[in-house]
Parts: sequence; C-alpha cells; structure tokens
Amino acid sequence: MNAETIINVDNISLGEEETAQEWVYRALRFAIMSGQLQPSQALTIRQLAGILDVSAMPVREALKRLTAEGALTIKANRRIIVPTLVPARLAELIELRVDLESFAAIRALPYVNDDRIKELEELNEIQNAAFEQRDFQGIIIGNQNFHRTLYTAHPHPVTMQMIEQVWLQIGPLHRLSLAKLPEHYTHDRHCDIIDALRHHNPYGLKSAIEADIREAIGFLTESDLLTGQDPNLPLPNTDYVKSLKS
Repeated sequence: MNAETIINVDNISLGEEETAQEWVYRALRFAIMSGQLQPSQALTIRQLAGILDVSAMPVREALKRLTAEGALTIKANRRIIVPTLVPARLAELIELRVDLESFAAIRALPYVNDDRIKELEELNEIQNAAFEQRDFQGIIIGNQNFHRTLYTAHPHPVTMQMIEQVWLQIGPLHRLSLAKLPEHYTHDRHCDIIDALRHHNPYGLKSAIEADIREAIGFLTESDLLTGQDPNLPLPNTDYVKSLKS
C-alpha cells in the first residue's frame, strides 16, 4: 500500500453504541469485500490508522480478526498481506459459494413475495447503472446487495454469515474478474433468478444461482491469477449492459 492509497468507507458510519474497534473492523472488512484492496498488497497499521483517522489499537485488533477469517495473512516478518489465491483455493471457494448460496436461495424461496421481487428488480437496475457508470465498487456492492436481499428473505438466514465469509476471501479478486466479465458473463443471470422466484421454480432458481456465480468469477484461470493484479484493469464499456438485455 502506498501513501496515496484511499479506502472509501463513506457508507460505513459509526453506530451510536459502536466502539472504534468494531467500526474499524467493519470498515476494513467492507474494503476487502468490495475489492478495494488488491491481492499481494501489503498493509501497515500506521497507514491504515491514518486513512481511517483512528489510533493504532483498533486497527491492530481488526487486523487480527480479519486474519482469523482468512481475509488477510501475517507473514513471518509480521507483515500483513492481502493473500493471493492459488487456483485450487479459488476453486474451493467457488464451489462453497455455489453450494451455500443455492441452499440459501432455495430456503428463502417460500418467503419471497411480490415486494421482495420488486426490490430485487430495483437492485439489479442499480447494479446495471453502476456498469454504465464504470463504477467497479458500485458493481460489486450492488451484486452483494442483490444476493443478500434474496437470502435474507428467509426469517432465519443462518447461512448468511458463512456466505459473507466466502465473499470476504474472494473479495480482492473481484476487480480482476470485472475486467474480463464481458467475455464470460453474456446473459443477465439476475433476471433468470428473478424469473425463477416469480414462478416459484426451485430448480430454475438453483440453476440460475450457479450460473451467476460460475460465469461471474468461476472462469478465472491460473494465468489470470498470476498476471492480473493490476489496479488499472479496464472495466466493461458502456454497451455491456445493453448487450446483456439483447
């Protein structure tokens, strides 16, 4: 991380009864999950404390928690690194996403009403607008909001915590996957998900969830992981969303 690095946590406000340590943890977790930190990026407590305008103590404790969750790695020299996923680990995380999220979607299906479907349609449009604006963080957050809104239709979404932990570990690769998305994600699977929900079709829902995950990030290869760590990777052009709807 260089001195010019900025972490955007504008939407992560400090709660009335929230400690600084909890806020710093949420802010850094958000930064990792939303693709703001890159694989192999080194982090220092001093720089993070300066960016977040807090003392070193809450940063140190937050980094310990994120390391325990697999989002960060502490090297032998005590350097803190955003891990680079090897292909085998990425494949394992993708299979976990497919299994956990298919399960969560099917469990939520009986509780999805017309209001929830309308909300999902609106969230998909928000994500599409982020594509048109070339807003990579908005794309990632929009996708997570869409899936979270579906799974939490269930009144007791016990898998949500596990799903978000997988998102956290994959988060740093989202920027890389977005750069190559038009080559692999040629149909709006969120529309398929909504259609399956509208028709109460569990088999179509499971199929759409799996296709959405595999086409959005499951295509990454070993060469992608080794050579794609470039923060200036291009985003899809403004015609990409139109092509999904054609």
